[in-house]
Amino acid sequence: MAALSPRVRRRKDAFKAREISRQRIERLFSLADEEYVAHPERSDRYVGIARRICTRMRIRMLRHLKAKFCKHCGSYLLPSARRVRLKDGIITETCLRCGKHLRRPYSPAKSKRSLAPGSPVS
Repeated sequence: MAALSPRVRRRKDAFKAREISRQRIERLFSLADEEYVAHPERSDRYVGIARRICTRMRIRMLRHLKAKFCKHCGSYLLPSARRVRLKDGIITETCLRCGKHLRRPYSPAKSKRSLAPGSPVS
């Protein structure tokens, strides 16, 4: 039975560590969601830990998780903690703790009437 070379073993271990990190990040965000009503400061702490894991393990945070916290103050953002405005294909979210604006592009959904077969194209 041949043993794995150290280089191959290191690569496999790094992959496992990143996968475990992704699972922990998902778990921290689910905990932050559960704890927000009773302990909002604890939710902010969970978000900070998740961000630190991403930095240390050199992995990207998933897009749906990235939208759940303020990039400036690090607070966990539920709909009650932010103001959302839609204008000209840009979502502007305002953090109600620090007042900073987060802007992201979006494509407005097309109406069902325009997608119906046989409808005139305008």
